[in-house]
Amino acid sequence: MTDSRADAPVLSPAGFETVVREHQSRVRQQLRRLTRGDAALADDLAQETFIQAWQHLAAFRGQAQVSTWLYRIAYRQFLMHRRSTPATLSIDDDSLAVAAEEGPDAALQRDVERALDRLPEPERAALIHCFQLDLSHAEAAEVLGWPLGTLKSHVARGKARLRVHLGAWHPGALP
Repeated sequence: MTDSRADAPVLSPAGFETVVREHQSRVRQQLRRLTRGDAALADDLAQETFIQAWQHLAAFRGQAQVSTWLYRIAYRQFLMHRRSTPATLSIDDDSLAVAAEEGPDAALQRDVERALDRLPEPERAALIHCFQLDLSHAEAAEVLGWPLGTLKSHVARGKARLRVHLGAWHPGALP
């Protein structure tokens, strides 16, 4: 005989509004990084993420953190969009000029973003989730749907490539 409490959802529809308020900025941040700064696309994907989360609310059982569950849904939305759209990369010259005027920190950030754009997608996704979104390796692996060892391999290779791409910046400063 099964325990009916085990089948009860961990998140209630009434609590979903709180979940959205608490996590929407981080989900948008994740998607903006994955979409290379395309705020409009990131916002559209974030909206779709929360629609999917609402539609599958009963499926969440608390085996992962709510944030990890949402990041996973958002990453799937990003992948579905990327598969259905031809790849284009545009660099906004105005934002680069503003970043250059802001000083060395902004210039480094711009160069890191460019270096990330040059990485193979799995390495880029691993570094975004582990370092820019500050997820643990286990959380990032869960979000990306990869085994932990695969995630760690992509992180190590991505960091090595970033060191090469950013060699002109303070050598040895990257972790």
